[in-house]
Amino acid sequence: MKVFTQSVNFNADKELINYVDEKVLTLVKYHDKIVDAEVFLKVLNISDKENKLTEVKINIPGSELIIKREAKTFEEGINLAVDNLKRQLKRSKEKLRDSIIS
Repeated sequence: MKVFTQSVNFNADKELINYVDEKVLTLVKYHDKIVDAEVFLKVLNISDKENKLTEVKINIPGSELIIKREAKTFEEGINLAVDNLKRQLKRSKEKLRDSIIS
């Protein structure tokens, strides 16, 4: 699976990019037909402390899953997004398995 990471309104350092790649690549355990993943890291121009927007888009055959999370840090945002995507991928795989059985 390829992971494409883009940073908007700032330059992401290598450590952050590696962290994002590591976390997103763990999703392969939950669905074996993931085509690729796109991650957008954005700094919002607001005075709120939770001004880091993490958006993860997972492409699987027949659909795509998109999760957006706002957090104080990108690491926290990617953790929240990956946890949510794990549940969605499990559900998607179960639906796929159920449709094959019936």
